[in-house]
Amino acid sequence: MSYYSPSIEKLIESFKKLPSIGEKTAIRLAFYILNASNDEANEFIKSIQDAKANLKFCSKCFNISDTDPCSICANPSRDQSKICVVEDVKDVVAMEKTHEFKGLYHVLHGSISPMDGVGPDDIKIKELLARLMDGTVKEVILATNPRVEGEATSMYIAKLIKPMGIRVTRIAHGIPIGGDIEYTDEFTLGKALEGRVDL
Repeated sequence: MSYYSPSIEKLIESFKKLPSIGEKTAIRLAFYILNASNDEANEFIKSIQDAKANLKFCSKCFNISDTDPCSICANPSRDQSKICVVEDVKDVVAMEKTHEFKGLYHVLHGSISPMDGVGPDDIKIKELLARLMDGTVKEVILATNPRVEGEATSMYIAKLIKPMGIRVTRIAHGIPIGGDIEYTDEFTLGKALEGRVDL
């Protein structure tokens, strides 16, 4: 039995479809929108409509952007010889926030996961290989997530690229800054040992 009017119930159900939004948060969001001014509500609606209408995938790297090519691919000061391969658009943002990487990106839009029916042809691997054909790229940095699917995807891509004579590297995994060794799981600690560097 619903305690809300059909219109409110529909709004709550719409918010519940968003990731990580449960019943209570959906109710809070619905009433926030209902209590907002008409101008605020219309601005919120318009921002969603504009994003849906204007955003597209970059034809080079498959990042989401208002322009094609995206601002990163179109920037001549970026290092054209390096491509960082990530699983998701949000990973590009995370990498950019470090201010460390000055090359280009390639967004796979997923990872190989046979259990979920996702194979190499279901993500943007062919498109990555096509980008490597002109000889400009000297290094591919694999920055897939450190879980089974991400590792499998990295291994698969590395196997395809190495015969092309392009350097293939993997981002290091290990103990986070500020973390304690005694509370680190064995897998992460093992990866930290594997990725150790000279001082």
